[in-house]
Amino acid sequence: MRIGVLTSGGDAPGMNAAIRAAVRQADALGHEAWGIRQGYQGLLEGDMAPLPSRACANILQRGGTVLHTARCPEFHQPERRAVAVANLRAAGIDALVVIGGDGSFRAAEALQREHGIACAGIPGTIDNDLPGTDRTLGFDTALNTAVEAIDRIRDTASSHGRLFLVEVMGRSSGMLAVHTAIACGAEAVLYPESPDDSYETLVTHLHTNWLRGKRSSIVVVAEGDSAGNAMAVGDRLRRDHGLDLRVVVLGHIQRGGSPSALDRIWGSRWGAAAVRLLDAGQKGFYLGEVAGALAIQPLARVLDPHPVPPGDLGELVGVLSR
Repeated sequence: MRIGVLTSGGDAPGMNAAIRAAVRQADALGHEAWGIRQGYQGLLEGDMAPLPSRACANILQRGGTVLHTARCPEFHQPERRAVAVANLRAAGIDALVVIGGDGSFRAAEALQREHGIACAGIPGTIDNDLPGTDRTLGFDTALNTAVEAIDRIRDTASSHGRLFLVEVMGRSSGMLAVHTAIACGAEAVLYPESPDDSYETLVTHLHTNWLRGKRSSIVVVAEGDSAGNAMAVGDRLRRDHGLDLRVVVLGHIQRGGSPSALDRIWGSRWGAAAVRLLDAGQKGFYLGEVAGALAIQPLARVLDPHPVPPGDLGELVGVLSR
């Protein structure tokens, strides 16, 4: 069997671990792995070639993706997907391992449903917003990166007695924001799934802290928060309450860097398992982790609503900041 491997959408630490594992497991089972560059864009352009086992040497510890990645809006068009399938068949590729997030899995689901391409998904996104899995590749690394940065920011916040709003990534999910807030001891967190009155609650909380003598605070803001990004929230606090504050946008620093041990381990487990399952004749699935165990989900489940942070976590941030 000839198995194509691609990474799509935003890069995430741990993608290279998954590539390496998929290629070497394929080699161990007597299959041939092909690398597809630039994600679905590479499928449309026929940018694919054999990926031997030794080509994956010394990539486990590297961030990003050695296969490169790209956004490919035109892949939403059925006629363009047909072109990609023709390229796969011309190259003799029988199955596809897709490492990516929500959009990548939706494209894989369409390829299988429309053209019968055997697809296996590996969750690779720092947003941790896929249904059916407690973990996605890159989330743990991004979380630790954000916490380390905020630990440094807190030193300055404490020295100056100042409020800092720190924006983290996560697209339309608050998973990264909430977990970051707990891990760094933030005074508050704003995220898309938080209650509608979260801004008013934040103002009350900051005022209460001030009356108790607390002069510095860290507030974590998700980039997709309903009250606006960190810049918008900061402008509103300055305008309405005259607060002296600073805004820090961590940005793409969260997506880069060497993957954590957990992301390396799960990337390796998922990459190998994807190939083993394809070898056994399974198709149309993606992998995940549920309660510490490897989980297998049907690709169609990606169409389900995204998971939301457990309701008690946002409340816990406020309780622990007293």
